[in-house]
Amino acid sequence: MSDKSQPTLTIKDLTESDANRYCCSENTDSTHACFQSVISLQVADLQVKVIPATEEQTVTLMCSSSCPLTENPAAYIWYKNRELLYQDWSPWYQELVSSEEAVRYSCAVKGYEELRAPEVSVDSVTPTCINVTYAKGRMCEQTSVDESCSITYPTEIRLQRTSPSVLTCTTSCPLTDPQTVYSWYWNRRVHPYYQRELTIPSSAHSLSCAVKGLKDLLSPEVCTEDENCWSVNYASRRICALQGSSVDISSKYTHPNNQQPQFKQWYKIKRNGEEAGEELITAAGRVQYHEDRKKHHTLTIKQLKKNDSAEYMFRLHTPTAGKQFDPPGVTLVVTDLRVRLNPAVVTEGQRVTLTCITSCPLSVGTTYTWYLNGRPLTLPQGQNKHLVLDPVSSQHAGSYSCAVITSRKSNEKTLTVQSIRKDHGSAAATGVRAALLVIIPLIGVVVFFWIRRRRNSSQSLTTEATENTEQ
Repeated sequence: MSDKSQPTLTIKDLTESDANRYCCSENTDSTHACFQSVISLQVADLQVKVIPATEEQTVTLMCSSSCPLTENPAAYIWYKNRELLYQDWSPWYQELVSSEEAVRYSCAVKGYEELRAPEVSVDSVTPTCINVTYAKGRMCEQTSVDESCSITYPTEIRLQRTSPSVLTCTTSCPLTDPQTVYSWYWNRRVHPYYQRELTIPSSAHSLSCAVKGLKDLLSPEVCTEDENCWSVNYASRRICALQGSSVDISSKYTHPNNQQPQFKQWYKIKRNGEEAGEELITAAGRVQYHEDRKKHHTLTIKQLKKNDSAEYMFRLHTPTAGKQFDPPGVTLVVTDLRVRLNPAVVTEGQRVTLTCITSCPLSVGTTYTWYLNGRPLTLPQGQNKHLVLDPVSSQHAGSYSCAVITSRKSNEKTLTVQSIRKDHGSAAATGVRAALLVIIPLIGVVVFFWIRRRRNSSQSLTTEATENTEQ
């Protein structure tokens, strides 16, 4: 404990048993005054969450903590088969993932690299089910946290009326754990009821459900009496968009027959750890509102900027609606384009892979184009996210950049590659060391590198495109 003005309690090597309420008092005889300023401590662990993607037979990965961290992490670090892949400010894995049992993913928070999330592999993905295997961890509560487990997740959750007074939380495929716990929301507030079937409460006007641990997969909100209630649903809850592009965030709402909303407004929610600030979005400049007669309300943001990344919520306001309890909104991540080399330093004759990387996964159908010294490259298999040079030679040296069709290309700077001549006595020795320079502008990246020369023998140039994830 420090001086009396600022008493501090330090707990090292935190475990779940340390989760509790703490308070500080000089008087040990009475704890009443102490607990008026209590501090609640929650102990989080990292998890790689597997979430269904909008594209069939793919999933998206999210590095998530079991409770909100006090501060936003400086960066998230991703690992593939225990090898470091990359680090980024976004917790969203940069590519959509399909089933591949031999590939295991993990993540960590920068500064706490030794506290990695348990590894997870995506075993199979179908239109209705996702099968994953966790090496260990809290996700394996049905066995032991120290043993591996296989879990089946649904790709969709819906509410089904099984009788006039009963609603059932149905999943797109049978779940592996018969003791699955469900979360129910009525009037947009979570309630402590964990069964699959729910007798409709008389106080509930709108209902939705989720499987515990899968709050990212929430059923659409439904009214207990047709569409005679306040409800809001979103077309998609996660959107990845390129900086400089435009995005539509769509919602569909209902309202009671005898009440009309006074205002329909969008809000931007910025989260910093446990704290969240909200900002009313006004339709002006880059921002537009659109509405049709079918109660669809869309927020359009043009010329996206990095600081547009946030959570967005649509609200209906009435004089009598009172305080609104919001379910999760739509998370928007705005990303730029960057180029990554693997390996970072190359020698003539080696294989090098250039990847156009983002902070979140773009659509599988996204078309990429590559430029060498400002000129577009003609690729044998079309434009792709990965550009492979095998074998690489000095003739491949130059400035590389990538772009996505409909987005602007990255800026370029010119680098002159000069030959280094040596006398005859050293001609047989290995020549110029490889060097690497990476320049990161707003939308793309220009990459320059020198290639070591071996001999003057002619090298055939082969440029090959591949959609495979780089090693």
